[in-house]
Order: sequence, then structure tokens, then C-alpha cells
Amino acid sequence: MKILVIGLEGAAPEIVFQDERLTTLRSLMDVGCYGLLEGVIPPSPVPSWMCLATGQDPGLLGVYGLRNRADRSYTNLASVDSRTIQAPAMWDRVAEANGRSILIGVPPGYPPRPIEGLSVGCPLTPGNDLGPYTHPPELAARIEAIVGPYPTDVADYRTADRAALRDRILDMSRKQFETLRRLMAEETWDYAQFVEVGLDRIQHAYWRHLDPDDPRHEPDGPHADVVRDYYLQLDGEIAKTLELAGDDAIVLIASVHGARRCEGGFAINEWLAREGFLKLKSRPEHVATVARLDVDWPAATAWAEGGYSARVYLNVKGREPEGMIDPADYEAARDDLKARLEAVAGPDGEPLGVRAIKPEDAYREARGVAPDLIVDFGAMALRAIGGVGYPSPFLGADEVGPDDCNPAPDGVFILASSQLPAFGEIEGVRVLDVAPTLLELAGLPPLPDAVGRNFLEGREPTDPAAGPTDLDDDELLRDRLRGLGYIG
Repeated sequence: MKILVIGLEGAAPEIVFQDERLTTLRSLMDVGCYGLLEGVIPPSPVPSWMCLATGQDPGLLGVYGLRNRADRSYTNLASVDSRTIQAPAMWDRVAEANGRSILIGVPPGYPPRPIEGLSVGCPLTPGNDLGPYTHPPELAARIEAIVGPYPTDVADYRTADRAALRDRILDMSRKQFETLRRLMAEETWDYAQFVEVGLDRIQHAYWRHLDPDDPRHEPDGPHADVVRDYYLQLDGEIAKTLELAGDDAIVLIASVHGARRCEGGFAINEWLAREGFLKLKSRPEHVATVARLDVDWPAATAWAEGGYSARVYLNVKGREPEGMIDPADYEAARDDLKARLEAVAGPDGEPLGVRAIKPEDAYREARGVAPDLIVDFGAMALRAIGGVGYPSPFLGADEVGPDDCNPAPDGVFILASSQLPAFGEIEGVRVLDVAPTLLELAGLPPLPDAVGRNFLEGREPTDPAAGPTDLDDDELLRDRLRGLGYIG
């Protein structure tokens, strides 16, 4: 039984489940199951897509963001690539059953994964001219004969030239979908996964035009419909792709996080310095990262790395090179910092809505050099900014760059197959539940250390006519689904 996973980076539940024009997605919802997909902490593409593929949480993977502490020194960070995560994934189980896979754009996907099958690089690919971006390497020439120069991402998606950016993103998405379909049509495969990143890039650039609560919203501006129209474009691309999946394929459409407006940033190290946790010998003349600060490490108790969420570290004796906190006082120090962070008020004096999470409360096990706290601000409305040298810890939206969108904790899932009854809407499904569910449906062994479970176990099918679209009233959708093998 084939498995097709189409990842839509940043797909927002409020659009996927409410836009009536997305007839392909709604058709799958009617004959399958769907719902919110609870993301991992932090809800970033790295490591979220590998959490989906392995069933392991970030702690088990030892990956807490795109860059992680390589050791217990203060500034030695290692960027994640495809070699960082060695946990078995769904495509490994397929290979063990003598099957082949196609992976396109699954992060981290550079260097290209040497799987049993074909793999094409993800947005972390540094540039197609810097080395192979496909496995096997000769696949690149074959792809470029089909679509021309292949974009693993769109360059400079934070540019101010929004009109040109939209066209470049549309072109990238078309080339990537065409590549997926050609490989599906021409290759023997049992598992295929494609992560479409264009949606994320469109939302970073145009979310303000969609969100009426964004102060920068322009309801009648020239870009008012760009985001919703991109979802419609994807719906059509998915429809064409389903035609190649086969009548008995298991089809999953998913996003590992949602989307929400970016309201600015919180300069976490600026705050730590002002509150006396990050001791500096001198203030920088210009904004500087921790690696460039003159830190008095023997007197410092905490510092952080930025991102969508902050990774906060305590300076512990015997653990860090110049540790200051006695191990016996570690928990008290961590609890104090957690409480003070969660009590931070915004510029208006109202609670900022800070959430500081201990890794052991989020993960089965925290491997690697884990943060002592993982912190998000304003329900992910504010990014964690790592620099010091700002006039205030609170940065407006314009100060973090021309970027409209942050991840929201919950993504979406839609699962359908002609081999399954309709289950309708299902609550409580997590990113970590995807791999156990798909593998069991395909009759493949479970993955080791998987945290998740088969989310269909014990579920009762719903009335097949239930769902957001009444199939009896829409013969066009019925014909489409019949042609794709989803109904008889």
C-alpha cells in the first residue's frame, strides 16, 4: 500500500478548514478524517518535520532548533543538517520492506539523504551550484531537463519587492510539484513525501493583507487576496498529484504548525542583561550577539539563543566552563528565572503571555545539550531576538525585518484512503502520532522510541456524508473522488 504525504509548511487551520473554494482538500476531508495537528515544542520546521517522520519528540532527537549547542562551551553552535538526525524514519521502514521512497524538500534535507530511492534537497540547501542537491547526484540533471533550474527555496523572501516575490514563489511551487509528479509517474515508489515551502514564504510576505487585526492591514490593497489565492493554487496542484497516487494509496496532507501575525520581537538577552542574569563587562556600541559580547561569565547566571522560541541556558558550576550556579541551587535558580520570565509585562503594562517550559515537562528524554528553559512570548506573536544593544527588550514588527508571519502551535492534518472509512473530525492528534498511524495502516513495523500512537485506534467511523461538503449536492466533487478511487 503506497503512502503519499504532502506537507504544506505553515498551513493555517482557519483557512484550510473554512475556505469553501478548496474543493480538493474538502473532498478528502469528506471521505477521510481531519483536524488540528498539535505541534511539538518549539513548533519550528526543524525539527518538526523529522518529528513527524520518526514519531520522536525534539528531546529524543536532541534537536531544539536550527542551531544547537555543540558542547558545553558558551558560543559553539552547530547548524542542523540531514546528518544530524539519525533516528529511523518512515522511509527506513519502507526500505526494510524492500520498498522505495521519494523525498522532496523534507527538512533537514541537505546534504541529500542517501535513501533507498530518490531525494531532493530542502530549503536548507545552500545553493545548487555548491554541490549535489539530489540523491543520486545525476537526478539533478534529470530534474533540470524537466523544469529548468530547480529552486529548493525562494531567495530573499523578506524583500520589500512583494510583487516580484509572489511571482517567484509561484514559479518555485509549480516546478516543485511538477518534479514530484514526474518522479511519481516515472519511478517505482512506495512512500513519497513532499514539503511545499512556498506557502510559508507567501505568508511571511503577505499575512498582513489577510489579517484584519494586523495594524498594517490593507483591506483594499493590491495584495489583499495573495494568501488565499495561493491556497487555491495549492489545492489545484494537490488534485493533479492525487491522480498519480493510485486507488489504494494512503494520502496525508499536513502542516506541522499553523500561522499567525508577527507582532515584533522580544530581545531575550537584552532582558537578561537588564535583569542582572547576563553580566556584561561593557555594553556594546551596536547590537551584538552573545558570541560578540564582553560577558563576565564567572558572574553570569543565564544567557539565551533566539529564534521563534528562546532557548535559555543556566551557567552551572561543573557543567559550563565558568559556571556560577551551584548544582545544589540549580532547580531553585531555574524556577526563579521561569517565574520572572512568565511575569514579564508588555510595554502597556499588561501580561505579555510568556510561557517558559522545562524540557523534562515537554519531552520523554532531553538528549544532546538541551536548553534549561524553552520560552515563547505572547503566544508566539513575538520572536525571541538574541542580540543585546537595543533601547528596549520590546521590538516592533518593523524592527525584526519585513516579515508578517510567525508559526502558530497547531497545524492541520487530512488523512484519506479508499481503504479506510470516513472518520470525520478527530481531536487530540499530534505531529508525533503521524508516523505510528501511517506505518500501522501500511502494515509496517513501528519505529523505535516513537512517542506517538495510531490516532485511529478505537475510533468509530462517522456517517460518510458528514463533513464540511455535502457530496450528494455536488456531483462534480463526487465525480472527482470516484475518478481518484476515493469513493465507489
